[in-house]
Amino acid sequence: MQALEKPISFDEFIAWYPENTGIRYELHNGVIVEMPKPRGRHSRVSGDLAFDLGSAIRQAKLPYFIPKECIVKVLDQSGYEPDIIVLDEIEIADEPRWERESVIERAASIRLIVEVVSTNWRDDYLTKLAGYEAFGIPEYWIVDYAALGGKRFIGDPKTPTLSIYTLDESGEYQFKQFRGNDLIESPTFPNLRLTAGEVLDR
Repeated sequence: MQALEKPISFDEFIAWYPENTGIRYELHNGVIVEMPKPRGRHSRVSGDLAFDLGSAIRQAKLPYFIPKECIVKVLDQSGYEPDIIVLDEIEIADEPRWERESVIERAASIRLIVEVVSTNWRDDYLTKLAGYEAFGIPEYWIVDYAALGGKRFIGDPKTPTLSIYTLDESGEYQFKQFRGNDLIESPTFPNLRLTAGEVLDR
């Protein structure tokens, strides 16, 4: 985590972000945070799930796509780079910074965000959950394949869990959890035929 004298804005973060770096950074409440690079099983779980969702998009001929990378401006002093993000091809036309900076500023452009849990699991279950809810992301998945999250989030004993949060009419997240042979229920992909185990056990 980079020590700063004062919090910086999202625009300052984007201007600072080094080009052609293999390191990922996010902005958390005005503080630049170096994010762990997905490796090993984390990388495989993310890649395989992105393939599954991409296949579902093509099969259903949905106007969505999955970019390799982008940064979501959640608040003026927070910006996250999700492991997987599903964007709306129609809404993306109204994103002023998409073509130049791969920045998303409108919740309407986003259909689904997926975070695959790492050792910094509190970010996914607390910080990002609250930020995505406040921003209005309609569907948010937390893929905890190694059961790293706290017991209050995934139960005791801790078991690999896929949590799906969806916004209700009041703008608050409601969630369901899926394990083992449970068939995943996704509002964005109602025809998805995928079990939790097929995502978590790779």
